[in-house]
Amino acid sequence: MSKDDGESSADINITVKFSGRSIPISIPKDSTIKQLKSHLQPLTNVLPRGQKLIFKGKLLVDAMTLKESEVMNGAKLMLMASQGLHQGGGPILKEAQTRPISRGKETEYKRPDARTEIVMEKDRLQRWKTTGVIALADCNLKAIPNEVWDCGSSARVLDVNNNSIQDVPNKISCLNSIQKLFLDGNVISDEAILWEGLASLKYLTVLSFTRNQLMNLPSALGSLTSLRQLHVANNKLTSLPNEIGMLTRLEVLKANNNRITTVPECIGECSSLIEVDLSANLLSELPDTLGNLHNLKALHLSNNGLKSLPCTLFKHCLQLATLDLHNTEITMDVLRQFEGWEEFDERRRSKHQKQLDFRVVSSAQFDEGADKN
Repeated sequence: MSKDDGESSADINITVKFSGRSIPISIPKDSTIKQLKSHLQPLTNVLPRGQKLIFKGKLLVDAMTLKESEVMNGAKLMLMASQGLHQGGGPILKEAQTRPISRGKETEYKRPDARTEIVMEKDRLQRWKTTGVIALADCNLKAIPNEVWDCGSSARVLDVNNNSIQDVPNKISCLNSIQKLFLDGNVISDEAILWEGLASLKYLTVLSFTRNQLMNLPSALGSLTSLRQLHVANNKLTSLPNEIGMLTRLEVLKANNNRITTVPECIGECSSLIEVDLSANLLSELPDTLGNLHNLKALHLSNNGLKSLPCTLFKHCLQLATLDLHNTEITMDVLRQFEGWEEFDERRRSKHQKQLDFRVVSSAQFDEGADKN
């Protein structure tokens, strides 16, 4: 190998600045700008066509190499992202910092003595048992209080949204009559959930884990056969478990803003599904079994890499009236080829006409992003 060949294939180290972050990149100097953008996509969640790379005040051209663009070892580039042209949970920005909720001076109070605290806890516990509702959202909690478990079968709803809770212990099985569980906006990760306890909640109809740090949903999820709503948006999920097909009563599935690359075939067994939101993921295709969801009314698929839809979607999903395809590769020419498209379009127009009657502005012509409202 000649000296020139060795130099052309050598890697260079550059830094790409994006939304307050400095992203170190090691890449061959003969790579094109387009190849660099593809390398940046999983690091930023910004599609290559939505990236603008700037070096020394100049916009870099896709077809040119780094060497031709005079990008040398140690160079610093700036990345600007076009709004909306992203996959997954949107552009990856700085890690959000959890801040305690400030109550302000007007709510400052003198700390009660121990006896007063005991009375207050007893009053609270009695209220929870009487109403069946345990409301602990926005309380700066790092763990679910032990007194919650004392509610036992009296509890119907547990709301611990927007705290700093890190784990869901097995003790949650004590709440054996609970119907709704809200755990949104905490810092719960996979290893912090003891699913043995959760899976025993046979009456659970609503489970919400939105805005946490989940990467996987276990097979134990299939034990929650009474579940009607599953909310797992804004996590780091890469897939859905096959056991989701066991949730035959599930009506609402919201798994948007994750990193899901595939949807299992067994999704077609969730025969009660009415609304499915898989927008802002990394999907390139969908299983044909999606056409088995005969009760489906709303399907949200925006901000994915989809180029087509299951061939039976419009033919068999005869209640479907809301379809969001904003920022996908699916064109009107593709949609018109599907059997049942005209009937779907009529339902969509009828729905929008009803919205117009309530003074909701809508377009008479199909817009792949207009149906999200």
